[in-house]
Amino acid sequence: MTRTGQQVFIIDDDEAVRDSMSMLLETVNLPHQCFSSALEFLDSYDGTQQGCLVLDIRMPGMSGLELQDRLQESEALLPIIFITGHGDVPMAVEAMRKGALDFMRKPIREQDLLDRIHEALDLEAGIRNIMVDREQMMKKLATLTTREREVFERVADGHANKVIGLDLGISERTVEVHRSQAMKKLEVRSLAQLVKIKIDLEKPSNELF
Repeated sequence: MTRTGQQVFIIDDDEAVRDSMSMLLETVNLPHQCFSSALEFLDSYDGTQQGCLVLDIRMPGMSGLELQDRLQESEALLPIIFITGHGDVPMAVEAMRKGALDFMRKPIREQDLLDRIHEALDLEAGIRNIMVDREQMMKKLATLTTREREVFERVADGHANKVIGLDLGISERTVEVHRSQAMKKLEVRSLAQLVKIKIDLEKPSNELF
């Protein structure tokens, strides 16, 4: 998976923590940016950033959990690694339930942090590849006629050609023709592939993590 354009976004109100993490990432040549608050990060965030967040869970102003909520509202795909203190574990568990990749308690071993960051970057790159594939499939779906799309939907839901014909008021042979044309346009060869396309397209972006 390509890492082109990916960055690690460090968000912590503690300057010493930011400096320490920045120096660590420099030693392994990982591009990164540091922010002293969640709001400072949001001011620079435009939805195109690639990479992951290393995010302090408790900060003045907007907390890490609140930033997580804001990013989810905008359907951001950036995996989040939370940094927590001992008393923040219940909050961190809540963050995990909301989709955070992990939470790490201070003090953090440098190699453990690097391992999780690399995992987050691999995950984000994989998600982006899935999104590109989804966009390409949407373009293929757009080439289907209304009737081909109707047949595709019903075939992918497991209905037999005869049942589809009765439902749409067309012959079973006509269903077969539309099904064949849909499969050709979608570049698939089996019913299993049709079913997978429908399932993948119905899955919300935030469930790809």
